[in-house]
Amino acid sequence: MIYSIFADTILLLHLIFILFVGLGGLLSLKWPRLAWLHLPAVGWALWITFSGAICPLTPLEQALRNLAGERSYSGSFLDHYIEPLIYPAGLTQTMQWNVGFFVLLINLAIYLWLLRRWHKSNPVG
Repeated sequence: MIYSIFADTILLLHLIFILFVGLGGLLSLKWPRLAWLHLPAVGWALWITFSGAICPLTPLEQALRNLAGERSYSGSFLDHYIEPLIYPAGLTQTMQWNVGFFVLLINLAIYLWLLRRWHKSNPVG
């Protein structure tokens, strides 16, 4: 049972991380120092997305599910949990890249706005 609880905890952490990547830029508007955590998280998520790699949390969760005697899954966390909720049936790599670019563009816009706001409140000279 403990392995099942650990697997569920990893699943929850994975979901929180994904939400943080998607919404952390907005949180950074309120708390600008959060950007120091958010930007590396976005970089990691984009690398996973564009490289086709699997996040290390996925095999960890799968191993814990196997140790708990539960049925595991193959593929990535996104493929198993998120894709059926968010992405349409028949997701292609191009569609996944488009989602990645969308996340990148939103975050670039937010951080450019933050930088402009910071420069206005901290003029040079």
